[in-house]
Amino acid sequence: MAISLSAQNIVKRYGGVLALSDGNLDVHTGEVVALIGANGSGKSTLTKVINGVVVLDGGQLLLDGKAVHFASPQAAKKIGVSTVFQELSLVPQMTVAENIWLTREPLRSGAFVDTKEIKARTEKLLKLFEGTYRAAMSSNIPVSALPPDEMQIVEILKAISFNPKILILDEATASLDSRQVQRLFELIRQWKTDGKAIVFVSHRMEEIFQIADRYSVLRNGKTVDAGIMKEITEKVLVNRMVGKDSAYGYARSEKQKQAEILKPIRLAAENLQTKVLRSVDLSIREGELLGLGGLKGQGQRDLLLSLFGDLPHDGKVILSGKEVNFSHPRHAINNGIALVPGDRSREGLLSIRSILENLMLPSWKNYGFPLKMQKSYVDGNKMASNLNLVMQSLSDPVNSLSGGNAQKVIIGKWLIKKPEILLLDDPTKGVDVGTKGEFYRLLKQLCSDGTSIVFHSSDDEELIGLCDRVLVMFDGKIRTELAGSNLTKANLVAASMGASEGNIE
Repeated sequence: MAISLSAQNIVKRYGGVLALSDGNLDVHTGEVVALIGANGSGKSTLTKVINGVVVLDGGQLLLDGKAVHFASPQAAKKIGVSTVFQELSLVPQMTVAENIWLTREPLRSGAFVDTKEIKARTEKLLKLFEGTYRAAMSSNIPVSALPPDEMQIVEILKAISFNPKILILDEATASLDSRQVQRLFELIRQWKTDGKAIVFVSHRMEEIFQIADRYSVLRNGKTVDAGIMKEITEKVLVNRMVGKDSAYGYARSEKQKQAEILKPIRLAAENLQTKVLRSVDLSIREGELLGLGGLKGQGQRDLLLSLFGDLPHDGKVILSGKEVNFSHPRHAINNGIALVPGDRSREGLLSIRSILENLMLPSWKNYGFPLKMQKSYVDGNKMASNLNLVMQSLSDPVNSLSGGNAQKVIIGKWLIKKPEILLLDDPTKGVDVGTKGEFYRLLKQLCSDGTSIVFHSSDDEELIGLCDRVLVMFDGKIRTELAGSNLTKANLVAASMGASEGNIE
């Protein structure tokens, strides 16, 4: 039976942020529609509206021409909409079978769970990806024992177990290897024949052109183009995504550029390798702001953790001309390196402790024994003032602060130590516009004072506007380096999506 889903003029606000102002998408039986857009364009928000995770603030959803409202993902699934989420929805402690059939376990007489039926159904699903697993896969393996690619397969199988009419694949291939991707594409072609309608969200150009029948492009919360895949090229598609290219950045003179080149290299890496990184080389000079671009999960975090001594790796790290082997972050800290992590709530703060304790966390040993508390308060207040930290008292718990002010505390605790090298992992994510402006000014001042900064950001505009150079990562490698007139949004997006080199301007 044919089916069609249409999202029309969707609006979604998060507080004062307008995530979608005019989102549109149509998908019909037997076709794959690629939902495309740069970082922050609104793709995930639009899919979450369609699958009932978030409630729209304007516009409408039509199913076979009739208005529908999904109050929850469960409501969407009842009508036949199932999603493979970008963030896995699995319970690590539970088995593969338990995850797939959670809350939907088949029962036998007496209302007991039919374990034999669950196993049989799960084994049948697992055979869909037979030949792509690293080891024998079975229904009773805990999900926590699986590698990331096989966790992703379980997530896909969980979605398809609902036998949906409409399947949304949100970055479903991001963790899969080439064999698994090709097998998924074989299945997608079969699902099309079976009459399913499929929304395919991906940042990989090669995949989009390989599997999609039609495309829909989001830019800054608006659907700006849609059409037939065979009738567009990579270059034109990238230009649709970025619109008018970003025109701002460091307007540095040739004299400044030459002075930059003469500064000494402070940190370098040669042939860095982890489970994610593949032979990464880089160098950063004194006072340089080096950007790390690319899509989420391409190795940026691994690179920063490796430089900080928090992730085992092969290859060399060279600090001021000498090879170093940091086996623990404290070794990096003792050598003037600091890391501001991406997840401030889990990795950056002791949430129930005071603002002062968090600010002084890396520096307490400098305050003697017994602790010179008065001096710590003086230094803490000075840093709070420098960062325009909005608070009542240093004695307040740090979890009483807004997100932007909490991020200031994480940065401030390292600035007290005056690091020579500052590693930043997407530090402005979830931070308000005003705080971002203060943060940008701080980065420029630190660079002027000689601090070297490696800055990963998921915001392309930040990278273009702030950085001297941007290394674009793709599949664990540095795909390209952008600087000067080449540091444009079109080039950054194209490299991030793996567009062929000939299409990078």
